[in-house]
Amino acid sequence: MPTVPADPSLPPPPLENSAREVLKGTLVPVKFPTTLVSETGTGSLSKIVAIRQFALEPGETEQVRERLRAAEGVYQRGGSARSVSAATLDLLTAFEAPLVPALMPDLAAASRVPAHELKTFAEVLVDLRAERLRWAQERSSDVETGRSAWALNTAVVAVRGLDAATPPVGMLNLERIEMVPSGIERGQLLATIPLSPLEETAVTQTEWSVTSKEFTTIVTDSLEQVSETGVTDNTDLAQSTSSQSQHSNQFNITGTVQGGIPVISGSSTASFTAQDAKSASATDSIKHARSTTQKASTRSRQEHKMTISTKTETGTSESSTRQLKNPSQTQPMRIDYFSLMRKWRVRLYRYGLRLTYDIVIPEPGAAMRRAYAELDTLRGQQGSFDFSVKHSDITTDAVNPAGLPDPNGVPKYKWLADQYGATVRPYPTTPAPVQAGQHVVSDGHWWFLDVEFDVPEGTRITDVVLDAQVGHDGSNLALDFDVIGVVADPAWHQPTDPVIVRGYHLKTTAGTSFLLGETGHQKVTVFTNHAERMFAGLTASVELDPTTVEQWRNDVWTALFDAAQARYLAHQEEISAQIAAIEDQLSNVDTLTLRREESDEIMKSVLRFILGPTVDLMPADVIAAFLAAGVDLPHGIGFDDPTLGLTLDQWTLVRQHEDVIRFINEAIEWENVVSFLYSYFWDVPPAWQFIRALRHPDANRQAFLRAGSARVVLTVRKGWEEAWMRYAVGGSIGATIPAPYLSVAQEIAAYDDRNYPGIPPANPARTATRLQDAVYTTCSANIAPSTTPVIVKVDSSANFVVGLPVLLDVADERGIQEAVLITAVPGPNQIVLEKVQFAHNGTSSPFPVLQPGEKGALIAEWGEYTPTSGTDIAITSDLSGIG
Repeated sequence: MPTVPADPSLPPPPLENSAREVLKGTLVPVKFPTTLVSETGTGSLSKIVAIRQFALEPGETEQVRERLRAAEGVYQRGGSARSVSAATLDLLTAFEAPLVPALMPDLAAASRVPAHELKTFAEVLVDLRAERLRWAQERSSDVETGRSAWALNTAVVAVRGLDAATPPVGMLNLERIEMVPSGIERGQLLATIPLSPLEETAVTQTEWSVTSKEFTTIVTDSLEQVSETGVTDNTDLAQSTSSQSQHSNQFNITGTVQGGIPVISGSSTASFTAQDAKSASATDSIKHARSTTQKASTRSRQEHKMTISTKTETGTSESSTRQLKNPSQTQPMRIDYFSLMRKWRVRLYRYGLRLTYDIVIPEPGAAMRRAYAELDTLRGQQGSFDFSVKHSDITTDAVNPAGLPDPNGVPKYKWLADQYGATVRPYPTTPAPVQAGQHVVSDGHWWFLDVEFDVPEGTRITDVVLDAQVGHDGSNLALDFDVIGVVADPAWHQPTDPVIVRGYHLKTTAGTSFLLGETGHQKVTVFTNHAERMFAGLTASVELDPTTVEQWRNDVWTALFDAAQARYLAHQEEISAQIAAIEDQLSNVDTLTLRREESDEIMKSVLRFILGPTVDLMPADVIAAFLAAGVDLPHGIGFDDPTLGLTLDQWTLVRQHEDVIRFINEAIEWENVVSFLYSYFWDVPPAWQFIRALRHPDANRQAFLRAGSARVVLTVRKGWEEAWMRYAVGGSIGATIPAPYLSVAQEIAAYDDRNYPGIPPANPARTATRLQDAVYTTCSANIAPSTTPVIVKVDSSANFVVGLPVLLDVADERGIQEAVLITAVPGPNQIVLEKVQFAHNGTSSPFPVLQPGEKGALIAEWGEYTPTSGTDIAITSDLSGIG
């Protein structure tokens, strides 16, 4: 069959199979008139907030009732008369200090209070509290004046809140832009080659194409090392004690005899020298060595990342040379090169309308910041080791468990050991006094008796007490008794009586105790003369040597230091492990999980700020039912047994809660929620520094974490408009709300069903074929309202689909445009409508009948151009037609 050539005068048909679409939406806030808001209010949340701000005291509602009754139920203020119903007053009375919190009315009850009645009540309450304040000021009662001023301020703030609140309701137009190629047209002039008669020239044209291919290989090597460092601390204590005693006796006798007779004379000399020297020297050296090894382990991870990129570029070029010649011998010619432009047919469709709820929430990522707050706390615990215990803190003073002085407590050094978990050496015990004595029988002449003893190691002498008994040798000479180096008692020098000494404290000439502070081996010499028998006994009181106490204190301090450092290192290792675990948990999350978490947080925050602080995501009675069922609350494990374990009442509570969950998730298109993140400075100023420091590998998560506030536009799912308004405004599913809010939801739902009756059809004069996505015709009949099916005569019923709605008439000031369902198409010029609500008269001017297609209603149509790589050539083109 031969092909019929296309008519060159007609434009080429659009390439429908090459259509491209861009989805968009237009958000239009709904502005409520101020008078409408003041009369109806903004919902139960604002009302119950205002009622609670009243802080009604017992009897105040009755005082307002009396004031209104005195004015015969009508309150005059600002030139308008208002009244408050008895039902409203009874409800407000329930807010006056109920016996139990459960008796306080809920959101649904507050939503039934007319806004104008609540405002009238507030104005009367303000007047009453103002009078009470003036009365208190006149009585000069500071306490009553302050209480009355606070009560008046809360009432005034509540009134202003009722005046300022506006509902966050809006409309979202769902739109689609469709672009379809519809032809090629000549574009701008690229080049011109003029040729004179018979002129010949060569034109070289080069075309090239470049293909670039890049291949990147990323190799990451990770090496994890564990390093342990040992530090040995050596403590050497050297103590040397030197004791030396020397005893020297020297006795010289020299005798000379001279005599003679007259004939012989002679002399004799005898000399005797006796010398006894005894010297004893002893050196005690004590060396205490202590070695402490401290270990610190470090775990390091080294990563080496290598990126290998290979880039390959291949290009081809093609050059062609053309010989151009002007064949005319008399006329010049011009060769013009033009760019080719692609023409697009652009159409804007509106395919739906949604009710929106537009709110701003603070700190959308507050819950996610907890992990970063924990990281900040852990990092704050990292630092250099600091041991605050001083040597002077290590004492035996008794303290209580809080470390405060208490005579019935434990020694402080033991308390410190318990604090750091250390094992310490107990405080050295004070030794018993050292006793030594000698008993000798003398010959009555000079006698020296040495009493020797050893001072225990680590102690020193504080006092020496003498006990002695010396008998006289019976001669007439005086008895002498003395201790070398001490101040003698005069009673020790008796003429003929024995000497008896009991408990005599030996003192030096300087008045200090004998041998005070001495350590080691000691020898005390006792001197007697004209004594027969003698006993000398010494009792040396000793105390701990300061070096011993200081060494003990050093040992205890070292033990405490070691224990504290070991605990610190273990704690630092634990902190490092916790930080690594949290950082790994934050960073190693896939992108889809991140977006889902952010969506969940948005949903949670939105519900809290829409429904107010009185609504719990998990009510207490439902939690009680879970507990009764044996649910593991910390892990959320409970309903995994064959039986639920709930009573009928508990089961009912859980079911009601699940109904609310299902409603919230179905009523809002949570998958299409639009959110706008606002900067960190919309958060509280003390948190600015912390928020600015938040970092995350994912840029979107970092922006979410650092957002101070967020604007969230909720899209109510089609068919749920009325139910959502009842819930959001009334506080419960199916709550009674003021008519304006309900009518807004009903209108938006109706608009969507009619496919935007407020917008006239685009190009109403076109046929259905030109509209392509809709079926269009006109009706010249006069149709009366009817609740039964109506047969309507139209110009053409072609392409109308049974079961889909049609739009009757145009949208104008009459407000009679409506959407009606087609039930049948009986003939080529007839359609059957389910019912007709308004009268439509097409006898004088036919009214349109439009059935929108699946793409929606066509709002506008225009053409656009985009450049291409093609060129066009013209010879001596018309200059006036060149763009």
